[in-house]
Amino acid sequence: MTTEQTHIAFLRAVNVGARKVEMARLRETLSGLGLGAVRTYIASGNAFFTTAETDRVRLTASIEAALAKTFGFDIPAIVRTVPELRAELAASPFTDLRPAPDERFSLVFASGPLAHGTLPPRSPRGDWEVLDVCGGTASVRWRLRGGRTVNPAPVIEKTFGVTATARFFHTTQKILAVAES
Repeated sequence: MTTEQTHIAFLRAVNVGARKVEMARLRETLSGLGLGAVRTYIASGNAFFTTAETDRVRLTASIEAALAKTFGFDIPAIVRTVPELRAELAASPFTDLRPAPDERFSLVFASGPLAHGTLPPRSPRGDWEVLDVCGGTASVRWRLRGGRTVNPAPVIEKTFGVTATARFFHTTQKILAVAES
């Protein structure tokens, strides 16, 4: 018998421009898939649920198909279990660091493994640099240029043929705390 485990779905590019996703409808859609204890955290596309499903590819595909049907556009999902997210946060070099005023620390979550050393260590313009990789997650330091950042997720997607989405490190810590509560 397989026991249920708490998972986190990081949804990419929701509530940006015309890509509106109401959290109540998101919870309803995920519950309709038979996922248990469905909750959301902030409107940027973070959902928690329980399931005994162990096939990540099948789970992710069913979530993405249901979201596309409900909202009318593709919503890529990156799924992690609570222990996986806990390990990725622990492996990050940001735990004891404070960002400078022109820096942001983030984790870029990918749908597949990332090989350390295969990623460019930094963007050509110095907008971001990869400090570490743990499985399918890259720890990235972003530099503000003119008050803006450049997301490295597209480079990660192109390099590895994966789907990726980013969350700021401090937000990811809060997401884990909520998932564990």
